[in-house]
Amino acid sequence: MITLFPIAKMTGEFGGLPLDDSDSARARLKAELGTRSIAKTRHPIIHFPPTRLHTAHTRSVFLLIATALCWSLGGVLIKSIDWPPLAVAGGRGFIAALFLLATSRALRFHFSRVQLLGALGYAACTVTFCVATKLTTAANAILLQYSAPVWIALFGAWFLGERATRADWFTIAAVLGGMALFFADSLELAHALGNSLAVISGLCFAGMTIALRKQKDSSPVESIILGNLLAFIIGLPWIIGAPALSTSGWIALTLLGTVQLGFSYWLYARAIKHVTALETVLIPVIEPILNPVWVLLATSEHPSRFALVGGAIVLTAVTLRAIATIRARGALAPGPHVT
Repeated sequence: MITLFPIAKMTGEFGGLPLDDSDSARARLKAELGTRSIAKTRHPIIHFPPTRLHTAHTRSVFLLIATALCWSLGGVLIKSIDWPPLAVAGGRGFIAALFLLATSRALRFHFSRVQLLGALGYAACTVTFCVATKLTTAANAILLQYSAPVWIALFGAWFLGERATRADWFTIAAVLGGMALFFADSLELAHALGNSLAVISGLCFAGMTIALRKQKDSSPVESIILGNLLAFIIGLPWIIGAPALSTSGWIALTLLGTVQLGFSYWLYARAIKHVTALETVLIPVIEPILNPVWVLLATSEHPSRFALVGGAIVLTAVTLRAIATIRARGALAPGPHVT
């Protein structure tokens, strides 16, 4: 609802009192309002329901889709860098930190508990995923990391007051089932350590998301910058001992830092302010489906029938959930009305 002052200012009067910006005019208006009801004034009160919130939510959904597109480039780019996984994680983290420092304004590093927890969750998520990818198959690592929606559905109500709905649980089940089909030909039951680290990566992903969502009224990007710097410190010993990169290797590492991590989390930090924590991991879940698509285009490998069916299930579930959420927000935001 907008205030009465702009309305009155446009008409030039309010209840017979001339309006200007002086203190005496404000005092006379306050006295006038104190002696008679607003309903008796000849100027209507215009109510504006939260259409802006609906618009911000819709825009954030598309930001998350763009985030997933950036994340999905990781597989192709990492494969083209002749470095150990932790060296790649540290190198791209350092470049991503520089990118975010250069593109973000009014940064505040107050090192509060939630800011540090977000940074630790981010660093732990990226580092454990790199190691898990080295110790198990990429399919296992991706699928187990995307157990994150389950953890957020379980703990989101406790830490954020955001309870998972029945539709959320149905979407989670459909996504996990579709991903299992998508990677059916590559999943392995061996490599217990790598699989365990992938599960830990998913738990850290969920913890990072909850901590970033907790900062929705301030700025979560500082946690992401600190997390990237921490990942760089962890990977620094492997960077020092890594061989020199070729020109193509440096290009790939730069793209990893600026696009795959830097720009993606620049988008993510803005989207997470207007969507629930669960939405921030359910909508970008198309990322592991898109990742092999880029590999397919680069290597001409053809997916299996199970992969096609599983990918269709994931994309359908995420798309329907996003559309349903947007429509639900839109139903709560009709146009302005006058009383």
